[in-house]
Amino acid sequence: MIEKRQFYINGQWVDPVEGRDHPVINPSTEEACATISLGGQADTDAAVAAAKAAFPDWAATPAEDRIALVEKLLAVYGSRAQEMSELTSMEMGAPIDMSKGSQTPCGNWHLANFIDAARQFPFEHALSDDAPNDLISHEPIGVCALITPWNWPMNQVTLKVGAAAIAGCTMVLKPSEESPLNALLFAEIMHEAGFPPGVFNLVNGDGLGVGTQLSSHPDVDMISFTGSTRAGKLITKAAADTLKRVSLELGGKGANLVFADADDRAVKRGVAHMMNNSGQSCNAPSRMMVESSAYDQAVEIAAEMANKISVGPASEHGRHIGPVVNETQWTKIQGLIQTGIDEGARLVAGGVGRPDGLNKGYYVRPTVFADVTPDMTIAKEEIFGPVLSIMKFETEQEAVALANDTPYGLTNYVQSQDKARCNRLARVLRSGMVEMNGKSRGAGSPFGGMKQSGNGREGGKWGIEDFLEVKAISDWTPE
Repeated sequence: MIEKRQFYINGQWVDPVEGRDHPVINPSTEEACATISLGGQADTDAAVAAAKAAFPDWAATPAEDRIALVEKLLAVYGSRAQEMSELTSMEMGAPIDMSKGSQTPCGNWHLANFIDAARQFPFEHALSDDAPNDLISHEPIGVCALITPWNWPMNQVTLKVGAAAIAGCTMVLKPSEESPLNALLFAEIMHEAGFPPGVFNLVNGDGLGVGTQLSSHPDVDMISFTGSTRAGKLITKAAADTLKRVSLELGGKGANLVFADADDRAVKRGVAHMMNNSGQSCNAPSRMMVESSAYDQAVEIAAEMANKISVGPASEHGRHIGPVVNETQWTKIQGLIQTGIDEGARLVAGGVGRPDGLNKGYYVRPTVFADVTPDMTIAKEEIFGPVLSIMKFETEQEAVALANDTPYGLTNYVQSQDKARCNRLARVLRSGMVEMNGKSRGAGSPFGGMKQSGNGREGGKWGIEDFLEVKAISDWTPE
């Protein structure tokens, strides 16, 4: 049993002032693998005070020196990749090979992209050639509270910490209490990289406790939150009285538009993407919309593909999916699968209950529904599990209407060999990102959504901009 009750505040590991024990559950076994402490108001105040005290010196540190420390962070992070992968796999259920291949390396990717973006970022520049004595200065916003989720923990921690550090902000990280061990290791990495005391602080806690305390704290200048839309709304309300900046990356209900001229692997690719990480990704293509002439074949391929996906413990090697993160999520997913059946969707793969041979652990059968209609619950709610809904459309216009008929707007997908059609759809789909024909977005591309999927952008230069204020100065004498 791992015991990690301390917090990282002002460059030191300290005992909680108001801590209470919290078990971290291994979702593959349903047994506790660690004990952490959840902090209280005094712990939150201490971390914020440390960040506030460190801010003037860190903000005044030359950008090239901040970048150099993030370069050191990247190097130390890489040296502890094995340990990071093992902790992440154990506490949130990503299979160990997936954790080594995706969960941990995404941190390297984001930090490297921030370094590249920062080297070209114009922190100070003239307004224009016609106004050379008007200076535009991009300055750090201040003390930032970073609240991260359990599903892609290092992805979100590095997206926030890397950008905030380069911008010159100081921070307090509250990771998810469901998967905190990776963040505690990350604090060790920050310390080893040599960040000054108070620049980075970590306090464990839950949303109602430390999360709310940070959101309403008068000395916190910005909240950067990734999680559910429900929690994002609560954070926004808590932050309103202090008018702090709120950057949100929330839920999604991605549409994957598959046209009859799509490439041969389009449906298989869509199913694999949906089931990756046990469906626990906000940008999952959970609504597959297929042109009518290709619909029956697509349903058959999707069912066959889902039935071939194996499910097993996160500790085992291989290309399988692991459990979902906890009992609450498992119960919610089971209820939504049953609702899909009750509302008349055609179950073509999976269903309720655990996969055969798995009687313990929060395992979900890879599930595919066909003949889903827009009014069904599974077409509207974010399930956050390995559950795919397939719908039929007749025309391009109908496909767009179906895709946009959601309060979410994070990522949509298009599968077609008609490049003109792809371009048309990319412009009218209401989402922060559109990915076409299995082509991933490039290094440093912005990640974020529209509507109830949130605001702000993470990654590359856009991620750095999220943590900066813009100051306009007249009568500046160029140095």
